[in-house]
Amino acid sequence: MVNTSEVRKTLLTRALEHDFAGYDPFDGLNSRVFAGSGLARFRLARLAWIQFFKRSPVNFRAIAGVPRMRNPKGVALFILGLLEEQGTAAPAALSLACELADWLLLTRCDGTLWGGSAWGYHFDWEARAFSVKAGKPNAITTCYVARSLLALGKAVGRQDYVSAAVEAGYFMDTHLLAEQDGAVYFRYIPGEPTLVHNANLWVSAVVGSVAREAGDERLVERALVAARTSAAMQREDGSWAYGTRGHHRFVDCFHTGYNLEALDIIDSCLARGEFEQVRRTGMEYFRNAFFESNGAVKYYSDRLWPIDTHSVAQALITLSRVGALDRDFALADRILDWALANLYDAGTRRFVYQRHRWYVNRVDYLRWTQAWAYYGLTVYESERAKKLGGAS
Repeated sequence: MVNTSEVRKTLLTRALEHDFAGYDPFDGLNSRVFAGSGLARFRLARLAWIQFFKRSPVNFRAIAGVPRMRNPKGVALFILGLLEEQGTAAPAALSLACELADWLLLTRCDGTLWGGSAWGYHFDWEARAFSVKAGKPNAITTCYVARSLLALGKAVGRQDYVSAAVEAGYFMDTHLLAEQDGAVYFRYIPGEPTLVHNANLWVSAVVGSVAREAGDERLVERALVAARTSAAMQREDGSWAYGTRGHHRFVDCFHTGYNLEALDIIDSCLARGEFEQVRRTGMEYFRNAFFESNGAVKYYSDRLWPIDTHSVAQALITLSRVGALDRDFALADRILDWALANLYDAGTRRFVYQRHRWYVNRVDYLRWTQAWAYYGLTVYESERAKKLGGAS
């Protein structure tokens, strides 16, 4: 049987060997070949190029001139994972986390444009709903970086990390807060009206957390108002569509897990318990909708394929941290056993990207796959240790 702790350590060692740089499913527009072709002027060409690189089981990035790079969200996930390791490797883990956090402070989006701490991706990003240039802030990256800096700053007494996280909260309140048809929410991208539930709930969680840190109760209340918007859009069965646009009607595992984890943080850090019933209904749906009896994790609620390591990692986090019942840990154990047998490649010391019905996509993605696997395993091990400690 594969040892979970050894896999976790191997993922961290391998990331260190690559200086936490790697490829990303969405980094195709960093291609020097594509930039020189003239096709970058056309939106449909950009969208097709990204989707080709994202879906191809063969990695053409080296040929196409796409470099390995650090991704702020990927780095933040490793910091969050290192913080989970405090109990067993505090000095080394925290020292490495600080090195990574210092890099995050240096890679903030242009403060002259945005007026506060914020982070985006290191590539141009073309989606059906919007186009985003490299370096433009987005909600999810900023949230995960701010979470990592706030937690690390409090752990090691670094006020500059805490201040950057607080700045990020105020940036999001200034640039992402929106109102449409009477609904208040946080947007994914500055200037874009689209409501995406996981982005809204994560911004609500982080803004609420830093507002509580800063003693700003008015900002806490704004965060709660935005969270209520997505809570009210939970379906009767406990699910959420990804967002409110026509092509956002799908329900998938890891975004549902994001929603539940964010709501759990909102209830915890703001000490309200307001969303307890929403979380309970959502958790019951989560348990019933996304997992096969053998532990395989479905990508969408209505179909199995592809089986994605990212979904596995978020499932481990949501079950062990948000659910945390005996049955949740039993399910997490089955999921982990299946993933280690079917998604982990011991020869290359990493997880594959996705398993499809007829083939396996083994392309090595740092942020999407390895960072999430590392963070998911550290949370699972940490929460399991707490559970066993409490039982004893």
